[in-house]
Amino acid sequence: MSKKLLIVDDSPSVRQMVEMTLKGAGYSVKAAKDGQEALNFCKAERFDFVLTDQNMPNMDGVTLIKSLRAMPAYSRTPLIVLTTEASDAMKQKGKAAGATGWMVKPFDPKKLLEVVSKVLR
Repeated sequence: MSKKLLIVDDSPSVRQMVEMTLKGAGYSVKAAKDGQEALNFCKAERFDFVLTDQNMPNMDGVTLIKSLRAMPAYSRTPLIVLTTEASDAMKQKGKAAGATGWMVKPFDPKKLLEVVSKVLR
């Protein structure tokens, strides 16, 4: 059974690139266009990993992470932020919210797969 991954980004092109990268590695992938849609998906089904952008309409990545960490099913799930935000202050906010890790766009597909593989062990 392949791992179920959720990717969250308001950019269709980024969603498509990340989805192709992860599906190519054999993962089952679902995509959400913002944090609110992602939270709704997570309430309906269980994901093994969530990759979220930070800056999105309706709900940003840090708020999504806080919301997921409040759900028992997601208390230990790897939650990674993939964003253009690279400031230490923003990374601290993510860490305080419960983010497992932080990656800066543009992403390297090989590096993304390494990170996913590492946190899913």
